[in-house]
Amino acid sequence: MKLVQVFLFSLLAIYAQGQDVIPAKLPNPKPGEAIATFAGGCFWAQEEAFDQIKGVREVISGYSGGHVKNPTYREVGTDETGHAEAVQVYYDPKVISYDELLVGFFAAHDPTTLNRQGPDVGRDYRSVAFYRTPAEKEAIQEAIKAVNASGHFAGPVVTEVVPFTVFYPAEGYHQNYCKLHPDQPYVRQVSLPKVAKLRKALAGKLKPDA
Repeated sequence: MKLVQVFLFSLLAIYAQGQDVIPAKLPNPKPGEAIATFAGGCFWAQEEAFDQIKGVREVISGYSGGHVKNPTYREVGTDETGHAEAVQVYYDPKVISYDELLVGFFAAHDPTTLNRQGPDVGRDYRSVAFYRTPAEKEAIQEAIKAVNASGHFAGPVVTEVVPFTVFYPAEGYHQNYCKLHPDQPYVRQVSLPKVAKLRKALAGKLKPDA
């Protein structure tokens, strides 16, 4: 099936559901838990990929990096909100480090394509690493240097490195989408290959049941 057909099928599937459009609730971090926020294309793949990492308790799909409060999926898709599809990762830094999460982040998408990931085009699909502390900013910058030096990609990394401000959870039907719809064409042909890349990069850091 051509990617355009897959993309159109995905849109139809989303709008056909017509339910569970209330935004998900953000969990409260547990004592000792840290939070990381990344944008790397469609959040379905990012959520599924990070959820398979040992030490990650929960991953929420949502929107970040823009100026519109409480945006909807349809609004973000217009490219007028400034938001990117993103994921918020709740993890135990004693089990998985921020540096290791960055390895997974840069493995699970192509950080060299500007405002695009595969068939998904627009600033809402741009690559962004949001930092909460100066140490995280430095870690992101070092990770970018490492990716560029590796020669893995033909072009340079274009990932934005910006301070975290706010994260809005996406509608309920977007949460755990890959798990709930493993046979959906877009998931099979676009999302799961990205998950496989993270699994390969962090093979020793996966949950036993992942």
